[in-house]
Amino acid sequence: AMPQQLLRYLKNTGWLLVPVLLWNAALSPRLPNAFTPAVFMFNIPPLLSATESVLRIAVFALPFFAPFKLATKSQKVGFAVYGVGLAIYFSSWLPLIAAPASWWSTSAVGFLAPAYTPLVWLLGLALLMRRLHWPSPYRWWCYLVLSVAFLGAHIGHVAIVFARTSV
Repeated sequence: AMPQQLLRYLKNTGWLLVPVLLWNAALSPRLPNAFTPAVFMFNIPPLLSATESVLRIAVFALPFFAPFKLATKSQKVGFAVYGVGLAIYFSSWLPLIAAPASWWSTSAVGFLAPAYTPLVWLLGLALLMRRLHWPSPYRWWCYLVLSVAFLGAHIGHVAIVFARTSV
């Protein structure tokens, strides 16, 4: 049998990132050419790229250190917001894959949608993550601040790619 302490750590919010990671891994190759690593990473300012990478690691690692619980009203709301956010995020990819030449996919709003729509599911995670597995000054809004900073860098990156490839 697994020790109780280890089992406690396995019940974390990080598991909610698995659908996002699987979706990205499965469908990234189907996105338009602008999203291929060679084009997407070309000539991005090093400070922006580094900031985006460090914040991405923090945003994707921290939930694994937060217990998954649906005990409070805000956690239940957070889980619902996460679910709605996931649907919005997944939907934002579909026009880019199915109709890459459409007005939506070639507009800034459509092209950048997979970069800004994660705000909804990340807000859901923030509301779910009331504390960490150990005593700390962590508050739910800390994750939201990290997420907004990450999305700021990520949206900036995607905007550069859009400006370069939509000419």
